[in-house]
Amino acid sequence: MKEQLHFEIEIDESTQKVWDTMLTLETYKIWTSIFDPSSYYEGNWEKWSEIHFLWSDWNGMLSKIAENTLYKFISIKHLGMLVNGVVDTTSDNVLSWIPSYENYTFTEKGSKTLLEVDLELPSTPEGKEMKDMFEWMWPNALLKLKELCEWNA
Repeated sequence: MKEQLHFEIEIDESTQKVWDTMLTLETYKIWTSIFDPSSYYEGNWEKWSEIHFLWSDWNGMLSKIAENTLYKFISIKHLGMLVNGVVDTTSDNVLSWIPSYENYTFTEKGSKTLLEVDLELPSTPEGKEMKDMFEWMWPNALLKLKELCEWNA
């Protein structure tokens, strides 16, 4: 069983601007630094593409883009972990939460964008720790994204 988390923010910019700022590697690194100062990704956002969400020492998540509707919706399907560059899709820890989804919905509201983030976490003690961490990190990451979008108008 999985727990659902939802976060949202209204950004005073077009959906295209928010989309581009959120997903372009250069600005992605800035707003995701809230999660880890070395956050980045390798891959692309095209539907069915494999993408790695990484932090220092080649640790991170192995994922695929399950859906991509330009300027409207991205669905990320998390499939495993990378530990020192080695893919883990079979450990008990990983099997407790894969697959899980992280979805971004972009809704145009006049000259503004409502950005919604929905993600799944395992209903385990580790999932509870992740929930506590994400309930602080995601709102702060979204505020950082909002600043990037609105300051670079």
